[in-house]
Amino acid sequence: MLKDIFTKSKKKKYATIPSEAAKHDVPEGIMTKCPKCKKIMYTKEVSKNLKVCIHCGYHYQMNSAERLQSFLDEGSFEEWNGEMVSKNPLNFPDYLEKLEKDREKTKMNEAVVTGTGTVNGYQVAIAVMDANFRMGSMGSVVGEKITRAIEKADELSIPFIIFTASGGARMQEGVLSLMQMAKTSAALKRFSDNGGLTISIMTHPTTGGVSASFASLGDYNFAEPGALIGFAGRRIIEQTIREELPEDFQTAEFLLKHGQLDAVISRLDLKDKITTILDIHAGGEVKWLEN
Repeated sequence: MLKDIFTKSKKKKYATIPSEAAKHDVPEGIMTKCPKCKKIMYTKEVSKNLKVCIHCGYHYQMNSAERLQSFLDEGSFEEWNGEMVSKNPLNFPDYLEKLEKDREKTKMNEAVVTGTGTVNGYQVAIAVMDANFRMGSMGSVVGEKITRAIEKADELSIPFIIFTASGGARMQEGVLSLMQMAKTSAALKRFSDNGGLTISIMTHPTTGGVSASFASLGDYNFAEPGALIGFAGRRIIEQTIREELPEDFQTAEFLLKHGQLDAVISRLDLKDKITTILDIHAGGEVKWLEN
């Protein structure tokens, strides 16, 4: 049954944690304190566990390189349009300087990486947004790269998978940024009309114009546990409706409860569950690639 795909897996066993005395007086970076359960773990153990807390399941943010490495088959990723960089069409003060600082910090040219790779042998087109670059904000280049990736998936007749992480439209590009909502949405509609499969995985945070466009237009809309997903901010909504919102408002779990997501899936289970979906949609025409 399809519903069995999303059932919780059995709790895994992990390495033991040293005594309280051993947790003190250690070099910086060796240990990590979970922001949710406050327990202390070896940083290396958290990294091995795909940056998921081994005690409470809290999902730390991943950058695009970590995401691609954990999700795609080893050595299968080939990047598309990596050379594209943003200009300053509105002559916004200091915008180009801020972009250059982000390029130096992240070793990326923009807030999304696109390309092709395999997931347990299935070829897919993939886009991974990175909140470390301008908070994953959507400017002209982000919209163009995602659109081109969708069109390439259509050309190759392969599924399109996107991991979203964004603060929304990039204000330094004004209406040109907002136009990307329509452009990406139109590309997804053409892809869908041609029988294409889109899987959207929303990570923390997915907000603003990104949540209101391509992030929510998948054939399957998933999210990681605890991810913040929404359009306007909590404070703005409360001031507008003059009501206090629930504590878990705009979390992935809240959206699932209200029918806005198909499932909330742990990062530890994600690759296997996506593979099952690819199996289902491949039917009798599975295209496996040789490693």
